[in-house]
Amino acid sequence: MTTGLESLERWPGQHRGAGWVDRSGRWEAAGAVERPLRLASVTKVLTALGVLVATEEEVLALDEPAGPPGSTVRLLLCHASGLPFEGTTPIAEPGTRRIYGNAAFEHLGDLLAERTGMSWAEYVREAVCRPLGMDATELRGSPAAGAHSTVADLLRLGAELLDPQVILSPETVAEATTAQLPDLDGVLPGFGRQRPNPWGLGLEIKGSKSPHWTPASASPATFGHFGQSGSFLWVDPDAGVACAGLSDQPFGDWAREAWPVLGDAVLAEARRGRSAHNAPG
Repeated sequence: MTTGLESLERWPGQHRGAGWVDRSGRWEAAGAVERPLRLASVTKVLTALGVLVATEEEVLALDEPAGPPGSTVRLLLCHASGLPFEGTTPIAEPGTRRIYGNAAFEHLGDLLAERTGMSWAEYVREAVCRPLGMDATELRGSPAAGAHSTVADLLRLGAELLDPQVILSPETVAEATTAQLPDLDGVLPGFGRQRPNPWGLGLEIKGSKSPHWTPASASPATFGHFGQSGSFLWVDPDAGVACAGLSDQPFGDWAREAWPVLGDAVLAEARRGRSAHNAPG
């Protein structure tokens, strides 16, 4: 029996796991599926979703001022506020460059705390993790890179992003996964300068980027995030598939090679499963 995850056995490291889920609820997983591992920058997805819940609760607004002068919550979420990777001094005018970094999400974590009276971790736990049953996810430290989670929990999150029913409206998810200032160029860490480098609201959008950490066969609408800890979550809304992977081996050349291979196999397996399901009995 194939699952699309067979190449996971060739990943380096002691602990690694991966899995996928489709829009019908079919899922497959292998390896250390229930073991909490560092998310690193995949934490930003959780923080961004917390911010989006807060907008639906009208605790804050996407286009209100936030961060450096001229920036907004929206620009912080899509890495276009002008802030550097780390630090508080802007290095560009807001809305003019895609500068990926942690600093914007530190601002967002502080804003959540200010408006809700809870720490960013408490708010995201209550607004995102608990409703989705992500009980093994631990939120600590930085809202940009501090969380630990499991493959199983990330698949719960991926299923929600495929078919929003619990934490956000479909309209909010649609906006979050639409490129913001789509023509902006910028550097994608580990993959160099991208022209253009589209991002949604806390979620990277594949677009025409190549090479890329998502499968070559994934649609341009694919969105998600990866982390330097060896973590990733991507969602292909056209294929109706979400895939997640975690490892105790930091991101490097192995991941650039292994993640797209696994992803292509996952998409092929998901398509085979749909074909078999739809075949005449």
